[in-house]
Amino acid sequence: MNKLKLTLWLAGAMLLGVAGASAQDIKLQSGSLDFLKGETALNLEYVYDGLTVGKTPEQTYTAEKVAEYNQKEAGKGDTWLAAWKSDRSGRFQPKFEELLNKQFAEKKLTLTAGAHPEAKFTLVVKTTSLDPGWNAAIMRRPAEVSTEVTAYDSKDRSKPLAVITILKAPGRDGMGYDFDVGYRLQEGYAKTGKELGKFLIKKALK
Repeated sequence: MNKLKLTLWLAGAMLLGVAGASAQDIKLQSGSLDFLKGETALNLEYVYDGLTVGKTPEQTYTAEKVAEYNQKEAGKGDTWLAAWKSDRSGRFQPKFEELLNKQFAEKKLTLTAGAHPEAKFTLVVKTTSLDPGWNAAIMRRPAEVSTEVTAYDSKDRSKPLAVITILKAPGRDGMGYDFDVGYRLQEGYAKTGKELGKFLIKKALK
């Protein structure tokens, strides 16, 4: 590959990365966010039921990965599965909350899982789909995280107060060092938290 072709190819790959980095779509699907006004803390919960990885049910995806890795090296698949599960509470949720709460620094509102069980309202963050993405050094595709955030009166879960969808939030490292799947997904949750915080401020907390 000559220098001109290499330059054009790298430019195209960079543009693909930029496009992926701004592809998230956030919408209020139903209800109202007026309940947020005057609140200083919300209860926060996470749900992963029915999650798909790409178009594959998570259970099928993880079973295939475990079998693939164990075939290459005994026990490697089991180690991978343990990390896949622990990343939720160890990496994804903390990063989501960090970026979410950073948006509320001037609003004196906090959302931290398990910290405010007495709060009047609860946000349930359900991950609906993950795309791990990939990084092959000179070419890469960001991870993507899609979520559905449902607000409830903490004492009455029979009817949602509001439903927000955040689709395809990209997860990537700006310098290109996101070779680890867990790290890419972590950054996708960070982007989700940031965009959700900005959205809630714009729609209800200005």
